[in-house]
Amino acid sequence: MHRTGTTRRTFMAGATAVTGAVGAGALPAVPASAASAAPAGPADGTEPPSVAVFGGGVAGLTAAHELAERGFRVTVHERRALGGKARSMDVPGSARGGRRPLPAEHGFRFIPGIYHNLPDTMRRIPFPGNAHGVYDNLIAPREMMFARSGREDLRMSIPWPGHRPERLTLDEIRRALTALVETAAGLPLHEGAYFVNRALVFLTSCDERRDTVWERTPWWDFTRAARMSETYQRILAIGVTRNIVATKAEEASTRTVGTLGEAFVFNALGRGADGPPDRILNAPTNEAWIDPWVAHLRSLGVEFRIGSTLREVRYGDGRVTGALVEDAGGARTTVTADHYVCALPVEHARRTWGAALRAADPRLARCDGLRTDWMTGIQFYLTERPPMVRGHVNCIDSPWSLTAIAQAGHWPERDFAADYGDGVAVECLSVDISEWDRPGILYGRTAKQCTREQVAREVWAQLKAALNDTGRTVLKDGALHSWFLDPGVDGLGTPHPTNEDELLIHPAGTFHLRPPAATAVPNFFLAGDYVSVDIDLATMEGANAAARQAVNALLDRTGSNAPRCTVKPLFRAPEIEALKRHDRTRFRLGLPNALDVG
Repeated sequence: MHRTGTTRRTFMAGATAVTGAVGAGALPAVPASAASAAPAGPADGTEPPSVAVFGGGVAGLTAAHELAERGFRVTVHERRALGGKARSMDVPGSARGGRRPLPAEHGFRFIPGIYHNLPDTMRRIPFPGNAHGVYDNLIAPREMMFARSGREDLRMSIPWPGHRPERLTLDEIRRALTALVETAAGLPLHEGAYFVNRALVFLTSCDERRDTVWERTPWWDFTRAARMSETYQRILAIGVTRNIVATKAEEASTRTVGTLGEAFVFNALGRGADGPPDRILNAPTNEAWIDPWVAHLRSLGVEFRIGSTLREVRYGDGRVTGALVEDAGGARTTVTADHYVCALPVEHARRTWGAALRAADPRLARCDGLRTDWMTGIQFYLTERPPMVRGHVNCIDSPWSLTAIAQAGHWPERDFAADYGDGVAVECLSVDISEWDRPGILYGRTAKQCTREQVAREVWAQLKAALNDTGRTVLKDGALHSWFLDPGVDGLGTPHPTNEDELLIHPAGTFHLRPPAATAVPNFFLAGDYVSVDIDLATMEGANAAARQAVNALLDRTGSNAPRCTVKPLFRAPEIEALKRHDRTRFRLGLPNALDVG
């Protein structure tokens, strides 16, 4: 096994109204695309207000987009590369014969139909030949799979009008039936019934019960997983949390898992959905989305400062007075603007908030209690197309909690071998590693304890253990061309490994540590997936919604007459609301949910 080039240093997948100064429910439902009709610039011809946005990921680009459409002068400061964790990147030294470099990424993209705010932004990014802009670059895999080690894999079609199931061979049909029978045999009837009961308990729980009792309860405890069979634990406890919230079942808040699980169920039923439950891009992310977005923002007048790292947000006299930034050469300068939007990930943002700023808004200090963990991607480039499911694969028995997707088959406008690399690789198998602290199967070490090469070998071995285990060879060693591990990871195999791109996780009780987009400082606003928004999850949708709330807060503070951004909450089924009201009465009387059998 070898790697291509040199390097230096996520499947997922709030039911309540937003807690904060600028709640979505308080905003007028004005289409975001109408914003350009009402610019914020003064009518007397003076220069419009300036906004410094720190962070060029989804949150920062969304804030810049909404502000620029409303006439503000926007400068985005980004320390590394626009797109943040959502971007794709080139594998250094991999291009040959006039082709583009092999495409790599921090982790594969996943844009389910429960998202509404992010797709609205994508519709407003022009793309040649697309009536609905970048949004038309979304495609929907028709199936997914739970890959089990030592038993047949559970292959499932994704229901959606117009989806036609993949054509299967007789052997594939045999394997699918075998997997269903094995799963049914491994899951006792009473355990399946109990899980359904738990789902109904959460579905009919009022917001107050969700925000208190279920927020403090780990999903593992809520589902009583410790008392159940291995099949129950692997599929309904661990598998669900990994697919939906990319976190550990033993720690994840029931509020988070249940809220997103509820949204996905309604999505699959076609209720309140923007589109199918599973959508991906039809090309590498930068080609299909980020590069067109940046070009569009430049056309709106947005300026970008790449290599600009925020070091400190300076505070005085009740306002932010400037921002200390450091350029790629180490030189430090102070950036000044009328308004400041901090759109950095929380682990980077909170380092820049000094004591005076934290004293001005104590909610900032609460962010120190928010937790992040490692979830990092690795890509394997193959010289043969593996006979895999056309969609996402969850290797639920893998020690490192792997999820994967073979991407090239989902890029219909790309001939992978002709367009990328040296013309030999025909497929990019993109894998997310969610567990970095559990020993693997080759070296008996955690991923952090392994070198980069050992991580690649270990992941490849775990993939084969999940996919090559029932008499069929899906992954061949001879077809492995090269691999690329996210450069944000550094120091692997040493006592102090680091990761520049950690993922916000959702342990029980942390929801109430999330700050609102509008801080107590009148010209300082927060945007990012850690901000209190309706979707309680580290997602691009959460980052996008938070940026919209930050812009609305800024508009309110400035008295702007520009239309406010729409901030669409997660779908709430009207027929369930009466049951939630009944549960609210029981909750206030100190009684459990009527369906809760304990």
